[in-house]
Amino acid sequence: MTETPTRVRRVRLDWLDLGVLGVLGVGLACWASGALPNGDALASLARVAPLVLFLGTVMVMVAIVQASQLFDAAARGLARFARGSHAALFAACVLLASATTIFLNLDTTIVLLTPVMLALAAATRAPALALAMTTVWLANTASLLLPVSNLTNLLAADRIGLDPLAFAARMWAPQLAVISVTALCLWLGYWRRRHRELDRYVIPAEPLPIADRRLFWTAAAVCAAFVLAVVAELPIALASTAAAAVLLAYCLRRRRDLLSWELIPWRLLALTAGLFLVVPTLMAHGGDALVSALAGTGDGDAGVLRAGLAAAALSNLANNLPAYAAVESVIPHGNQDALLGVLIGTNTGPLVLPWASMATLLWFDLVTGRRPGVPEGQRIRVPLARFAATGAVLAVTATTAGLAALIWL
Repeated sequence: MTETPTRVRRVRLDWLDLGVLGVLGVGLACWASGALPNGDALASLARVAPLVLFLGTVMVMVAIVQASQLFDAAARGLARFARGSHAALFAACVLLASATTIFLNLDTTIVLLTPVMLALAAATRAPALALAMTTVWLANTASLLLPVSNLTNLLAADRIGLDPLAFAARMWAPQLAVISVTALCLWLGYWRRRHRELDRYVIPAEPLPIADRRLFWTAAAVCAAFVLAVVAELPIALASTAAAAVLLAYCLRRRRDLLSWELIPWRLLALTAGLFLVVPTLMAHGGDALVSALAGTGDGDAGVLRAGLAAAALSNLANNLPAYAAVESVIPHGNQDALLGVLIGTNTGPLVLPWASMATLLWFDLVTGRRPGVPEGQRIRVPLARFAATGAVLAVTATTAGLAALIWL
């Protein structure tokens, strides 16, 4: 009996993949050549190691949960709640995404809400791009109020020296201003009548047929436990690792068809490691002087505004986590207002380019179907020119509004 030869799937690299590999290659070259000393390279990678662990495990979790149809069931519930009204659906999505980001964190919003929004669009013929943009914009811009809302907030916690209540007391006005601007830009740019196919979206009438009820309820329990772990302020990388481990164990026993090497989000891991090698190298070879000249020292109201806008610009060039670390390093100790301004810039500003924040990269992997488990009917095309143009408008207006509120308060 002749065996059919196994067909090897060819890996196709697009321009974004090549860019990611290029950043990693440059970073490794900086380390190998000594441009970045060995001790500094290891320290930088150690600082980002929990983030890399989180990114790797949370995307494994999302891929398996997506296959369980849990996100499809949640989408149908949201569709019935808004009863066919696009305005009601818009309000519900804005409130849900904002609350999830504030009280859980921006990455949780991306990984749990984005698949729900994609499933919602597929089931109701509501505007898919509008739903997806609501998630990615509010995941970034609604992450100001609490230290847990964003990893940059956690990076800043020691320098700023505020407990969660004191932090919220300083940031409630900037957060309110930024969410208001985000909602206005979302409505004008993506939700207005001319962006919709129907005056009222279709409300799913039939119950969702669940193909694998054991996987469905296992995924539901894992997601609930993950949310509880985040609320309890357990390390998010530990929570995502435990969640992924449980789901992988289930699949090894019952659903091996869901397991493949494609579950590993190599693009995100490679880009994160590369950026945290390249940016420290640049800072060690004159970059600190350039950042200092751009951001200033944060003195006075004008200094806070300058530091925040500079942080927003650098976030889009290099990613918001290394951008925060770079600007933080040139702000004198004790200048709390300036550091809060830098957080506003690094949280609300990285909306223009795909790599500006890890949350945005996670989102791109999900919505474009670059991750396994995304049904063909739930993948969308994101026009990069429109994404960048509308993101630039929001980045400038939201960051300015947030900084103005911080200064006013």
